[in-house]
Amino acid sequence: MILFNQETKTFHLKTSKTSYLMKVLETGHLLHLYWGRPLKSENLDYTVRRKDWFSFVANTDNIDAFHLESKEQEYPGYGSTDLRSPAIELEFADGTSATDFRYVDYKVVDGKPALEGLPATYVEADKEAQTLIITLTDKVKNVDVELSFTVFEEYNAIARSVKVINKSADDVKIQRVLSANVDFKDSKFEMIQLSGSWARERHIIRTPLRIGGQCVESRRGASSHAQNPFMALVRKDATETNGDVYAMSLVYSGNFLANTEVDMYSKARMQIGINPFDFTWLLKAGEEFQAPEAVLVYSNEGLTGMSHTYQNLYGKRLMRGVWRDKARPVLINNWEATYFDFNETKIKEIAKQASEFGIELFVLDDGWFGERNNDDRSLGDWFVNENKIRGGLKKLVDEINGMGMKFGLWFEPEMVCPISKLYEAHPDWCLHIEGRTRSTARRQLILDLSRKEVCDYIIKSVSDVLASANIEYVKWDMNRNMTEIGSAVLPAERQREVAHRYMLGLYHVMDEITSRFPNVLFESCSGGGGRFDPGILYYMPQTWTSDDTDAIERLKIQYGTSMVYPNVAMGCHVSAVPNHQVARITPFATRGISAMCGNFGYELDLTKLTGEEKAQTKAQVAFYKEVRELIQFGDFYRIQSPFENNETAWSFVAKDKSEAVVSFFRTLAVPNDNLATICAVGLDADAIYEDMRTGKLYGGDELMYVGINVPDKVVGGIAEEGTELFAGMPSPVIEGDYAAFIWHFKKVNK
Repeated sequence: MILFNQETKTFHLKTSKTSYLMKVLETGHLLHLYWGRPLKSENLDYTVRRKDWFSFVANTDNIDAFHLESKEQEYPGYGSTDLRSPAIELEFADGTSATDFRYVDYKVVDGKPALEGLPATYVEADKEAQTLIITLTDKVKNVDVELSFTVFEEYNAIARSVKVINKSADDVKIQRVLSANVDFKDSKFEMIQLSGSWARERHIIRTPLRIGGQCVESRRGASSHAQNPFMALVRKDATETNGDVYAMSLVYSGNFLANTEVDMYSKARMQIGINPFDFTWLLKAGEEFQAPEAVLVYSNEGLTGMSHTYQNLYGKRLMRGVWRDKARPVLINNWEATYFDFNETKIKEIAKQASEFGIELFVLDDGWFGERNNDDRSLGDWFVNENKIRGGLKKLVDEINGMGMKFGLWFEPEMVCPISKLYEAHPDWCLHIEGRTRSTARRQLILDLSRKEVCDYIIKSVSDVLASANIEYVKWDMNRNMTEIGSAVLPAERQREVAHRYMLGLYHVMDEITSRFPNVLFESCSGGGGRFDPGILYYMPQTWTSDDTDAIERLKIQYGTSMVYPNVAMGCHVSAVPNHQVARITPFATRGISAMCGNFGYELDLTKLTGEEKAQTKAQVAFYKEVRELIQFGDFYRIQSPFENNETAWSFVAKDKSEAVVSFFRTLAVPNDNLATICAVGLDADAIYEDMRTGKLYGGDELMYVGINVPDKVVGGIAEEGTELFAGMPSPVIEGDYAAFIWHFKKVNK
């Protein structure tokens, strides 16, 4: 709901659990008044105060004791009387960059307008949301800024975006255009970010705010393994279930900035948007520039409340297509089983074994095309290598379909190898700067997706392959970040637009291909989790969470990813030991339970499993299918953090609280340790639940407040409970390093 009080010039944006208020001053400046728990009143005029700061801060409009620098603003510019970090910075034809944006008018529309060329949240009916569009103008330079605020009342989120409109007769250069800015009256917060590197993405980092700037950003041409386009400010006492959380998530896959500045008066300014670093956009007279969308979430129910808001909104109103609400298949991927060393005989052997386990999808990874026998050649040559796959792709697909399995295929369409037919024909199609080294990573270069002909080539070549056989799944990979960012066709004054134009080209390519093949399940990958962001989720409803398949390292990766992203978006696989990334040896059951945190699959040579491992695989697949929809679409609760404890626990609870799965992990064994219990979260305290493994009955209140006994070894070496963990498999005890256990509860009518 969006309300406007004409008398006080106050905007009140109301979701089911949040109020967000802004006010237009008599001077035309747009102030931020409040963001937090729901309010009844729109009149917060008493919070707008003046003070003579006795400092070097300039008076705004030369009004005594009126300083924009001391005010909470909604979309601050730079160069007049606010010298803090701006949300927008422009360079005008006269070389100056001072701006002064003031209120002109507003309009409210039902529903949510799309953002041209960009991914964004959406509505399925206009009644689901309202959108407020506020126009600010710099009268001297004749440039407008449109601020859009979409209020998802039931989803409890506010989506923000910005459009810059050049109404002047001169060119304007955009140097900085962030998507959201929120000023707070204090800085008593801690900042949460999701950071890491390849193979250890999205670790949770929580640090106190300090005077000055704190930011997370990417300058890599992708949202990156190192940082995620997300930031939360939380009160110092905030926990998983209690306390105030203010979060921003950017629906964008390229260079971003998430910044918090604490000024000299200890007031915090929170911002997110395209990274101004190495960015300029030439805006000709009459042209518009649309910035990406930022999604703002406030929770007074701690981090879990924030996460559920993002997970629900992104799961239902960001992800799209027929697979949005469909249960995802259990898969086998051949990458860690064979790498490049395979032929159709080996692939069919793995597929045949997989079909006997009840696995539903076979994914053929890198190495099926061109002359691709290692990673030094053939990216860009999207035709089948019939020396490996005799008889062609369709024959192989038909044979695997005949085993009762779907077939999926790996692509890396955004890249080209210098040793390839594509590069020989079009050496200027890659990002490069004339005269400079074309630096390779993984022996590949990046195609210039700012060019229409390059986008057209990708669309046609990938579409031709997908149309050639019954391919029902695509793993879309991207394995390097940008260097020597330049385009052979753009003029000099537009070279700093290349990184953003690349993203616009990528979004066009993804939109076109996914629209042509609406029944294909697309999974994004970027060396694992290097582009696990909301922008890609708009086109591809799941992402390979990390190239690190180690069950223990995955605890932190999956735990951190759950801060923002839905369970159903996470790809999680069981792999061989010693693990190929960290050489750790973990029990097969632990690997299975760790991978049951999203879309479940295997990435190892199933033909080399022992008899016991084969029995466990069959049992794991059967169990996962039983709880699949609960795990993929239920509410996720973080119970014990791997960043703080030797023990990790999480759970999945059905929306109606009728069912739950609880997972427990102990990283290292502790001698003579206490017996462990885990308290479930999110159940119906008044209900009775049955442990589906043992048949025992528990009250929901017992499970949440007393806890569940974790099986442990007792005197005489007898397990506490000798029943089955998975059907047909003996129940392990929690003993030794890297142990895990899983429970399945269902509400009963008793």
